[in-house]
Amino acid sequence: MDLVLFGIQGSGKGTLGKYVAEKYGLVIFETGGELRKLSAEDSDLGRKIKEIVQAGRLVPNEVVMDIIENFMKKLPAGKKVLFDGIPRKMEQAETFDALMKKLDRDMIGVLIEVPEEVVMKRLMSRRICENCKTVYSATYTKAECEKCGGKLVTRSDDNPESIKTRIKAYYDETMPVIEHYKKMGKMLTMNGDVGIEAATQEIFKLLDGKL
Repeated sequence: MDLVLFGIQGSGKGTLGKYVAEKYGLVIFETGGELRKLSAEDSDLGRKIKEIVQAGRLVPNEVVMDIIENFMKKLPAGKKVLFDGIPRKMEQAETFDALMKKLDRDMIGVLIEVPEEVVMKRLMSRRICENCKTVYSATYTKAECEKCGGKLVTRSDDNPESIKTRIKAYYDETMPVIEHYKKMGKMLTMNGDVGIEAATQEIFKLLDGKL
């Protein structure tokens, strides 16, 4: 059983995902990382991605699915995957479902619910590493990344106007996907506004016996 984490930006998907992946032996699928890795490869898919990225175009959905399929086919037998932020739109959910069926895999989703005002506060106070792009919440007080020692900076789009635009896109585009999986009986829901330790324990309780 693979896992898909859903939640508005700032809900804690990235942080909780790391703890979940470690506990249940999941491999995290990260779209940006896979794009960078494949674009450096001398393969048909790698050359296709490199051409799209160099032209400054958005990677089309069918290519994203090719990337996911390529990733999953290289996994050791029985290895499970954690998807963070995919699928984001209904078109993507439909092709994702078809791909999972083709690969004979099943999934369950977890929705991390956090109030909009809490998300706004979190996003405006977080920082990101200039080098490895690791994200740190306001509770992390050091000026350097603990992973690579890079400088921590505030993202240029972590301002009220940009955040509100991203929140609107989440409600308009991703909430229909969440409802889709709820109707299929494949969505669990948890409270993400309880602190990281309590949220971690809650998601473990939800997933124990399911992964």
